[in-house]
Amino acid sequence: MTTYLDAIDAPQRNTGQIKLYSKADFDGMRAASQLTARCLDEVAKMVQPGLSTMEIDEFVYQFGKDNGAVPATLNYRGYPFSSCISLNHVVCHGFPSAKALRDGDILNVDITFIVDGWHGDSSRMYIAGQPKRAAERLVGLTYDCLMAGIAAVKPGNRIGAIGAAIQELAERERCSVVRDFCGHGLGRLFHDAPNILHYGRPNEGAEMRPGMIFTIEPMINLGKHHVKILRDGWTAVTRDRSLSAQYEHSVGVTEDGCEIFTTSPAGHTKPPYLTS
Repeated sequence: MTTYLDAIDAPQRNTGQIKLYSKADFDGMRAASQLTARCLDEVAKMVQPGLSTMEIDEFVYQFGKDNGAVPATLNYRGYPFSSCISLNHVVCHGFPSAKALRDGDILNVDITFIVDGWHGDSSRMYIAGQPKRAAERLVGLTYDCLMAGIAAVKPGNRIGAIGAAIQELAERERCSVVRDFCGHGLGRLFHDAPNILHYGRPNEGAEMRPGMIFTIEPMINLGKHHVKILRDGWTAVTRDRSLSAQYEHSVGVTEDGCEIFTTSPAGHTKPPYLTS
């Protein structure tokens, strides 16, 4: 049975209960989330063939430091970087490296900054140079899947409505939804209840209520949905080596719908991003 409690009364750990946050808490989430979104906007100005993903990670660390924020991933359960950067067939949790991006590469950059105890968690897709048509189509579809899931967020709906909307769109376009990873509750904890599956049925899962905060972060593959974890214990890749893409927003349930905390200040949605 799902239980809910006011966040102010909740212990600072994941108890399986769903925390309901206040308007003041939403203010804290906006600040952290907008810093993350600003950093992702800056990354859009950097991505090009010849750039290494390690250079992006170093930029993320410095951006956070310059703005009084801490990257939540750095040393989280032993993870050694300030961001996750997942390239081509990497599904999620990819390690930054010194290898240069090549023309046509697609990559997901996933950043979470902690500001005054609040976690702003978001990721976007980027394309280095000129994409192949199939890759560009996958990236666009994945963003559309994210927004379809967000459109299902409203009080009274079940969490399953989010996954159902994502799955229906992805499979209609003959792509698959990764099942091994999910969205999650968020706030003063990096990962909290509830889990947000990106597939399922509309009448499944906990009821959404005002004050809930969580991420929606679908991973969509051009091939089959199966993944495997590499020897580093973190990097997840498609088993069939097909391309994978992901987008992520942090959202809060309001009285009549939802608020997207991590919207781009520059108005970026999906590449190509127009940058000055």
